[in-house]
Amino acid sequence: MKSLRGRDFLSVADFTSEELRFVIDTAYQLKQRFYAGERVIPVLKGKTLLMIFQKPSTRTRVSFEQAMVQLGGHVMSFNWQELQLGRGETIADTARVLSRYVDGIVARVYKHSDLIELAKYAEIPVINALSDKEHPCQAVGDMLTILEKKGRLKGITLAYVGDGGNNVAHSLILAASKLGVNVRVGTAEGYDPDPDIVKLAEAEAKLNGSYIEIVRKPEEAVKGVDVVYTDVWVSMGQEAEKEKRERDLGKFRVTPELMKLAKEDAIFMHCLPAHRGLEVVDEVIDGPWSVVWDQAENRLHAQKAILALLL
Repeated sequence: MKSLRGRDFLSVADFTSEELRFVIDTAYQLKQRFYAGERVIPVLKGKTLLMIFQKPSTRTRVSFEQAMVQLGGHVMSFNWQELQLGRGETIADTARVLSRYVDGIVARVYKHSDLIELAKYAEIPVINALSDKEHPCQAVGDMLTILEKKGRLKGITLAYVGDGGNNVAHSLILAASKLGVNVRVGTAEGYDPDPDIVKLAEAEAKLNGSYIEIVRKPEEAVKGVDVVYTDVWVSMGQEAEKEKRERDLGKFRVTPELMKLAKEDAIFMHCLPAHRGLEVVDEVIDGPWSVVWDQAENRLHAQKAILALLL
């Protein structure tokens, strides 16, 4: 396998199955070393990461900053308006300049096309910290969590219920298809994943002995699965559609009754933040099925692996 050094990570599709598994295994090893007492592994000593945020962030920002600290590096964070981007400088010019100052860029943006533009002109790695199309770093942390909890990835069946067309669903579908994880997306008409994402995932799933299904009933989606996953129904930028989305997706709420249709040892996952009482009820997210806090922690270890391997 060729080195990942210097590569961008804009989409899960950027990495082969072997490369993605290597990132997850590296994250697992870094987590083990952390808990064995290696609080800092200075593989990025002298390196600087710049983070740019158009959208608010808790887990992504804190985990990336702490990841750089634990790798011995330095990090700077800015929102879009603090840079000359907010006054009309082109993304291309910003990318050219930043490439002379720092060793990598993490960007959380509204438009995926902005990330593509940034990566095109940057001479350093650009990492997608969330766009309207994908959330690949989340997917790496999620697969690490499933591996920890289930001891394997290949042959696991994951049900994603709710808005199947959001960025988290897209990255999950792509990651699962590359790692031999079966996916059932339970969603309403009009909320299906992007057809191009599905086509790509189906091709990968065929190579890796898994499948991708889209169903209309939440009960059908979760029956007998190992993992039940959901996300908010109204993502950032969709606030004007709030009432319609809550009405259309209301039957996809994850409740104890729904969880009982999954395997007896099934786990519940959510990328957070959760809108309690909407896509999931307290009894589930705070209940025995939930691994969401381990999942949130694993963003840190997943991002350490991504940074260490790319930078």
